[in-house]
Amino acid sequence: MIGRYLLKINYEFQVEKSQLIAILRVLDAKELKILKKWLHSPIHNQREDVVALFEYLTSGNHLAEAKFLYKERVFPKIFGRSAPYDDAKIRQTIHFLQKAVEKFLVFEELTADEIRNKIALAISFRQRNLDKVFQRTLSGLEESRETTGQRTDSFFRNEYLIEQEKYNFMADRQPAAKLNLQAVADALDKTFIIEKLKLSCRMIFHQALYKANYEISFLEDILEFIENKDLIKEPAIGVYYYILKAITEQQDDRRYFEQLRSLVQSSIRVFPPSELREIYLMGINYCIKKINAADEAYKRETFEWYKQGLESKILLENNQVTQKTYFNAVAAALLVKEFNWADRFIAGYKKWLPADQRENLSHFCRSKLLFEKKDYKSAMRLLAQVEYDDILLNLNAKSMLVKMLYEQEELDSLDSLLESVRTFIQRKKVIGYHKNIYSNLVKYTRKLVRVNPYSAEQKEKLRQEILAANPLAERQWLLEQLGQL
Repeated sequence: MIGRYLLKINYEFQVEKSQLIAILRVLDAKELKILKKWLHSPIHNQREDVVALFEYLTSGNHLAEAKFLYKERVFPKIFGRSAPYDDAKIRQTIHFLQKAVEKFLVFEELTADEIRNKIALAISFRQRNLDKVFQRTLSGLEESRETTGQRTDSFFRNEYLIEQEKYNFMADRQPAAKLNLQAVADALDKTFIIEKLKLSCRMIFHQALYKANYEISFLEDILEFIENKDLIKEPAIGVYYYILKAITEQQDDRRYFEQLRSLVQSSIRVFPPSELREIYLMGINYCIKKINAADEAYKRETFEWYKQGLESKILLENNQVTQKTYFNAVAAALLVKEFNWADRFIAGYKKWLPADQRENLSHFCRSKLLFEKKDYKSAMRLLAQVEYDDILLNLNAKSMLVKMLYEQEELDSLDSLLESVRTFIQRKKVIGYHKNIYSNLVKYTRKLVRVNPYSAEQKEKLRQEILAANPLAERQWLLEQLGQL
């Protein structure tokens, strides 16, 4: 019995460690159908064992259950029952199937952009001196370029490649003619500017969240160039220009943010869904930063961005809502007392969460709603059902418990909890500015407990400290509690 068990372990197709199995598991039915045709084509594969292995792995429930993936079980399906088991042989088949699948994925990725395909075709025609066919293909590309709705970095990158091909053609055949070098340069400038602005936005937001240290070269020069050349009217440039100005300017940031909101709303069709989602999240992150700096006006702004982004499905990713977006949308609604919207959202969007997060996160958000409605008994009961694998979820739960224990005057339990929060955030190294937020919550809750309720001087001093503290997410709650002493 022991020997048989060891034999199976030795022959096991390492399911979780196998790149081939991991890749095949994420392909949908349509992709698997196309891949099957790919493998049957002698241009891409000439090995029958590779086809046989693919057919076996993708039939029935074989990919999902480990019992079907023992190599000793797979081998006779590929090479026949009479063939003696040869580990090297089955490994070779696995290797060739994986390489064929990888080439298929590369082909799918490279041919996904129809404009880029036609550019590659035009290059091939030009290199083969098929001038008329080249010119006809190029004309078709220019027509496609004019009718496309999206004008992001990929649009201008393709425009640059098209203009570059026009130049290559004219330089070889009409060297005395007026060349399109200015159009080549303009398209290249726009491509670079958009990508530079987008990357700069990402770097600044990441720097603020995780205390990273990035050097963003010649950004001021680029912003000045945009202003001088009036490139802001190009939505793919204007959006990132306004984001950068909003997050870097101290005086006019509100004006830049309003211009950003207006431009995003009027240019939704310009951006592909994935980029539009990132733009929305940048706008929301700016709002959250302002809320943490005590600008109350941005509470409603944050909620409206989440509401519009979710109802239009812009904030859905792969037809799912992420844990962070689900949680933050509820938090934004509760900040402006949109209890009915939050209640509908928690129930209605639960199905869009990943299955392994669905119950815990919806329970947690429901407890947060109950807490804001002052139903502390029900909120605490639901909190007990949540597993705190996520650091920020853990901290948010502790923040809620701090407030409930204080308001119910359970001061011994509160003191113990505050110490545990302090220890927790000291141990964690990757929570960025959240560390300061929760450190300040601990600090000022302790001061709130210790302040003399009969001393107007002490209370005013603490009020001024709370107002000046930054960042402090629970500022309003602390001020409310202080005012009730």
